[in-house]
Amino acid sequence: VTPKAWKMKCGGTSETKPATEETQQIVQHVKAQVEEKEGKSFDVFTAVEFKTQMVAGINYFIKVHVGNDQFLHVRIFKSLPHENKPPELTSYQSKKGKHDELSYF
Repeated sequence: VTPKAWKMKCGGTSETKPATEETQQIVQHVKAQVEEKEGKSFDVFTAVEFKTQMVAGINYFIKVHVGNDQFLHVRIFKSLPHENKPPELTSYQSKKGKHDELSYF
């Protein structure tokens, strides 16, 4: 087992990767929840980069551009496919900048 694989098996987060079409679809699932919590709507809600954490499903830590120089970090839980549940917002951090590093929260 390589150290990288070991880290993933033990629940560590992956390296940061550029956002994909899948991560954009995942953030779209929770956009309304974030807007409700923030008390405002976002014209821009674009996934920029992400990390994952293997648990009994996958935690996604995603940096989201919400317009101008404003970003959010969202943590979304995606359950195992056989559970047939939509992605769920578990936490988020507002007032983030473009260069703020994604980390576990």
